[in-house]
Amino acid sequence: MNPVVHFEMPAEDRNRMAGFYTDAFGWKMHMMGAEMGDYVVVHTSETDENGMVKNPGTINGGFYPKLADGSGDHPSVVIAVDDIRESMEKIVRAGGKLLGEPVDIPMVGKYLSFIDTEGNRVSILQPSMPG
Repeated sequence: MNPVVHFEMPAEDRNRMAGFYTDAFGWKMHMMGAEMGDYVVVHTSETDENGMVKNPGTINGGFYPKLADGSGDHPSVVIAVDDIRESMEKIVRAGGKLLGEPVDIPMVGKYLSFIDTEGNRVSILQPSMPG
């Protein structure tokens, strides 16, 4: 079974978004630069020295800039997989549509988004091996 390990949501104004979620829920924000697509990593739960959640059942997430074409304007989840290529084959066989090719995220892993049979944008992540 592959667990949900991360959530993602779009944001028009990342500073406004960060202020809202920090004030309303106490989430901690880490603003990434342009080289990482202006992504904002969000810690919703206490993490260890490797950035992993300490409390089982909790997940962290992130915010990305809203896209001009509106294609990513809905929250989505990220599912951890052992083998991204194998999972890509399974997604296609099950009726999903892959959105491009896997992207290497430094120190995180291989990442790819897809559209499920209900039109939802979802992502898969093959985490980097520790060490």
